[in-house]
Amino acid sequence: MTDAGVRILVVDDNEDNRYTLTRRLQREGWTDLVTAENGREAIDRIAHDRFDLILLDIMMPEINGYEVLKHLKTDPATRDIPVLMISALSEFESVVRCIELGAEDYLPKPFNPALLRARVRACLEKKRLHDQELSYLAEIDHQRRRAEALLHAILPSQAVGELEQFHTVTPRRYEDVVVFFADIVGFTAYCDLLAPEEIVANLHVYASTFEDVASQHGLEKIKTIGDGFLATAGLLLPNPDPVMASIECARSTIASARDLPLPWDVRVGIHIGPVVAGVVGRQKFSFDIWGDTVNVAARLAGYGRQSGINLSASAWERVKTRVDAAPLGPVPIKGKGVVEAYRVAPP
Repeated sequence: MTDAGVRILVVDDNEDNRYTLTRRLQREGWTDLVTAENGREAIDRIAHDRFDLILLDIMMPEINGYEVLKHLKTDPATRDIPVLMISALSEFESVVRCIELGAEDYLPKPFNPALLRARVRACLEKKRLHDQELSYLAEIDHQRRRAEALLHAILPSQAVGELEQFHTVTPRRYEDVVVFFADIVGFTAYCDLLAPEEIVANLHVYASTFEDVASQHGLEKIKTIGDGFLATAGLLLPNPDPVMASIECARSTIASARDLPLPWDVRVGIHIGPVVAGVVGRQKFSFDIWGDTVNVAARLAGYGRQSGINLSASAWERVKTRVDAAPLGPVPIKGKGVVEAYRVAPP
């Protein structure tokens, strides 16, 4: 805090004292000075202006120095402003009382130039260090909240809470989880034909829309895999009807992809079963799920050449009385053989 940037308020009902103090402060280089001739005027000025230091007389009419000091120290907006009490030698006990109330120090009358300079500079330096500390704490809090926001963007809330508390996330097996996998039909061909900027811009809109759609239907987006989206229902958040919620999410996803600036067709694979979930990585965290259920959903998403919603037999069993679907027959699944699957017509 340079002298040029310092604003000082001098409060004294004695005009000679105000004049003497302001003249001596000006000689020391403090030129942004404001005066008040009583406590009421001081409180009004403090309410409407910023001050780095207040020189406050004790004995004043209307509102004395004690009351002004109490007002300052009980208000969160002003309690950190340093206050130097102005006192006569006969008021020493009063000065002690003021310091107990929160005053930084005192200036005895008559004013000694060297003592005035030393105590004003000490108060201003303390104020500068306090302001600097607040600035550092605010920046630390900003960075902490930014880090938390990044973690929440990468990991589910439950995993973030466990990571913050225990510095690790215990892998777990979850039963009866719906795995939802969405895949863009012919995406590689789009990449060969279109400019990278167009592809990425379209993907950004698609991904943002999917996040909203998944949240609306109670699904949890796990991650993006190239042009594919992996999501779950019933993993971390309760979902009373996870397969039907996933089908509705799939319909909305397919419809939204067709409304993109560059329309795309999307296939969705849905399967239900057990998964293992956990966080991997040390510097770059990633929440992921593994297991046969994930593999089947991914293979179903890649089956066929048209937009559609492919369900495994176990997923179909949960909704067969409520949704029309056509059997696909035995569908080959790499590493598993063949499985029965059903196709729900897209919207």
